[in-house]
Amino acid sequence: MLAATLAGPGLAAKLTEFEHTRIAEPRPAGVPSDAELEASHALIGEIEINVRDIFDESDRRENSGLYRLADRLHVTTRPAEIRAQLLFRSGEPYVARKLAETERNLRLLTYLYDARVVPVRFKDGKVDVRVTTKDVWTLSPGLSFGRTGGTNNSNANLLDSNILGTGKSLQFGHTVNVDRISDGVSWSDPTVLGTRWTSTLAYINSSDGYQRTLQVAHPFYSLDTRGAVNILASTYDRTVSRYNLGNIVDQFNDDETSYELSGGVSKGLENGWVTRWTFGMRYDRNRFVPTPVTSLPALQLPPDRTLTYPFVGFDVIQDDYRKVADFNQIGRTEDLYFGTEVSGEIGYTSPIFGADRDALMLAAKARSAFELPHSQYLFLTGTFSSRIEQGDPRNLIATGTASYYLRWRPDWLFFSSVTGTTTDALDPDAQLLIGGDSGLRGYPLRYESGSSRFLWTVEQRFYTDWYPFRLARVGGAVFSDFGRTWGHGSIGNSNPGLLKDVGFGLRLGNTRSGLGNVLHVDIAVPLEQLAGIRNVQFLIVVQQSF
Repeated sequence: MLAATLAGPGLAAKLTEFEHTRIAEPRPAGVPSDAELEASHALIGEIEINVRDIFDESDRRENSGLYRLADRLHVTTRPAEIRAQLLFRSGEPYVARKLAETERNLRLLTYLYDARVVPVRFKDGKVDVRVTTKDVWTLSPGLSFGRTGGTNNSNANLLDSNILGTGKSLQFGHTVNVDRISDGVSWSDPTVLGTRWTSTLAYINSSDGYQRTLQVAHPFYSLDTRGAVNILASTYDRTVSRYNLGNIVDQFNDDETSYELSGGVSKGLENGWVTRWTFGMRYDRNRFVPTPVTSLPALQLPPDRTLTYPFVGFDVIQDDYRKVADFNQIGRTEDLYFGTEVSGEIGYTSPIFGADRDALMLAAKARSAFELPHSQYLFLTGTFSSRIEQGDPRNLIATGTASYYLRWRPDWLFFSSVTGTTTDALDPDAQLLIGGDSGLRGYPLRYESGSSRFLWTVEQRFYTDWYPFRLARVGGAVFSDFGRTWGHGSIGNSNPGLLKDVGFGLRLGNTRSGLGNVLHVDIAVPLEQLAGIRNVQFLIVVQQSF
């Protein structure tokens, strides 16, 4: 019903077909409605876990030797790992929204392509529930290549995001990009010892430094979660480059150390809303020194900075999610947030806690969405952060984004997004940049810099039923980008005016592996004739959305 409300008859029919071809778990005709089950105080009975392999051998199109070999080599996710993600248990009252939220949480896992949680039987006041998931290929040895803003990057790695079906992730990698060459190993466990605790560990050595990260957390994993804990320790030593018109004009080393110990409390979902309170302590230290490898003339080195502060924050969330298809993905179920969320945080850093200054730390975020007539949708987001020192704002950054969608044909979607950012007294180690790596696809990466930024993207998206080799779904787009910066950044003003580009591209929606959702292959043409700018930019990048 939500699909019909959100998308109109054309897309609703497409979503229905999509659901039944990916995971065919319709609600049996003999099972009462959710409202009737809840009104009768039905209890959860048996919970069936049905984990499906990558390919469906009952489908003749996927019953070939290569597909069968992939299934044999793949270790399917253990049912216990899926069961650990459930927000309901046998014997508890039947609550439909908990089934829907479990679906959403399962679809966020990188080792699953899709998930369905539906009641399948009702007898003697008990409801049996079936949880069906579909795996993706998670063992990924090999090479990858990408290109954005006229710059290449490559990776050679061995990654398994679902080791032996346990949901744990281990990666060994070698990465080459415009900033550094890195070798590292990372580990992630979303259910430590079968609990709701998570852990992350990263150890990376780079050509310009190193990175070490350890995090142990018990997150707000559902709308009803009553408590959360976060323990984080991170050190990151790297070379920071400052840019002007796409060229490096200054470099320095930033030795950054961060710690956080925080917790949160909530009463859970009440009348469709959740209020969460967080509190804790942070330590952020940055030490800046000249880099020994650059011969560039050094500009003024940023001053060292130590911020140590207790903080308190809140988060108010409305429970309003909609299930759709072919918005930001191709051939995947999407869970769009249509509610309103407002969050804020305040802290105070002082030499009493070991900081090098007195300052009030502020941060806020708000987002909301609107369903408009004739299959139109508007999503709004705003963020703000700053610290107040001696009554003046420092490192103030405010960003607002408006994204508009128009479904004017079942397989065509018009998309437009406007983003504006303004800053005040930005820390000198930070730059506000725009270029090929930040949405202005016809220009080099990190091209313009300033104190304010504007980006407008217009895109006509096309979704097809083409499914070559049953591996990736195909879409396309024609687009135009408009952007510029204003004001003087940390190295001055590099503003050549409003930059514009046009282009077109291919989109491949990944349906069989956990390496990323959409492969972009774009050709972009800059409309401004500027020195050093190529007439055509060729981009290849894997992103999480269209």
